[in-house]
Amino acid sequence: MRRAEAAAQPAAQAAAEPASTTGLIAWAFYDWANSAFFTVIITFVFATYFSQAVAADPVTGTAQWGWAITASALSVAVLAPVVGAIADAGGRRKPWLLVLTVVAAVASALLWWAVPSPDAVVFTLVTIGIANLAMEMATVFYNAMLPDIVARGRIGRLSGWAWALGYAGGLACLVLALVGFIQTETPWFGLDPEAGEHVRVTGPLVALWLAVFGLPLFLFTPDRASAGLPAGEAVRRGLGMLKNTFLNLRRYQVIARFLLARMIYIDGLNTLFAFGGIYAAGTFGMSLTEVIYFGIVLNVTAGLGAFAFGWLDDRIGAKRTILIGLAGLLACGLAAVLVQTKLGFWIAACLLGIFIGPTQASSRSLMARYAPPEARTEMFGLYALTGKVTSFLGPFVLGTVTYYSGSQRLGMATVLLFLGLGAALLWPLPEPDSER
Repeated sequence: MRRAEAAAQPAAQAAAEPASTTGLIAWAFYDWANSAFFTVIITFVFATYFSQAVAADPVTGTAQWGWAITASALSVAVLAPVVGAIADAGGRRKPWLLVLTVVAAVASALLWWAVPSPDAVVFTLVTIGIANLAMEMATVFYNAMLPDIVARGRIGRLSGWAWALGYAGGLACLVLALVGFIQTETPWFGLDPEAGEHVRVTGPLVALWLAVFGLPLFLFTPDRASAGLPAGEAVRRGLGMLKNTFLNLRRYQVIARFLLARMIYIDGLNTLFAFGGIYAAGTFGMSLTEVIYFGIVLNVTAGLGAFAFGWLDDRIGAKRTILIGLAGLLACGLAAVLVQTKLGFWIAACLLGIFIGPTQASSRSLMARYAPPEARTEMFGLYALTGKVTSFLGPFVLGTVTYYSGSQRLGMATVLLFLGLGAALLWPLPEPDSER
């Protein structure tokens, strides 16, 4: 591993030239831009609209939506390492990021034609699948830029602050959609609620949001220099690099072990987000409005945690910051499972949110520090793969335990197992600086 790092050292030094303050802010605002898609389209608004208005019935719609998201996630898992390796061979990342961002924005805008009729089911699912695939793939190239644009000692801060901006941007777009279109008797621009226009417009809204707030990155954030390879040669070399990585996994043992640990604890986190509202409603009797408020509060506290812990990441290391985050999640998650009152659950959930953001943001900064300079996009492709390939496991375990025990509390407690196992696997790994 040392030989590989030494061979790549000149390139690493060239790539590590920090961007200007404007360039760093522009990069961070891409998190603000793309989070609108995941918050408004995937999580809060369009998923509900599809199952209740477009699909034949809510049960069928929920299943169809889940299949479409799963298909796009598996596509990301397969394509991300391959495309990342090709991009590393070619040098530049922004052209890939630009194309994928445009595809995601156009697909989001096309959701305006997702009319409330079963006739629009196939169109809507295909469009959602393409948009989600493009947005997830774009994130691979976006994340890979991180260690090239900021000094090593400030990676944690920039990652945490950008993650916090992401939470804020997603919520800002959601509030705009709710106030201007969805939860008002007179939607802006005279849109017709009977035709679902007040919800369908969130597709073009997200597209515009992504275009406006994503643009600064392409204008002000520097990219690596092109390797000057023809497209065919870049593909050939990229695939060769990927093959070499898999054939020489022993050289990347630390990265492989980190990705395994992250795969497990991210499964726990994703399950927590997916079922937190269901648990709140079923166990504590929260109404739909209360569940929406619960989701908003969880995102706000997660953003604050990501922002605050960014300093800690740079001071004590990303791995230690993740472990602190996982320890906090375990403690607060256990409290959320054991408390008997709605107030107690609210308190536990708010504290829980503080540790979600740092765990996610510091995972990105740890990957940025571990990844060898010559294969960063490829490594972030593998990072995306491990975040998707077992995404079914947490929900499956939770659902199975809930079904056979008849208890939502026991089902939700399975999340703690994923968090604890991930922490145990991460614990013995070295911090990147100490490894060097």
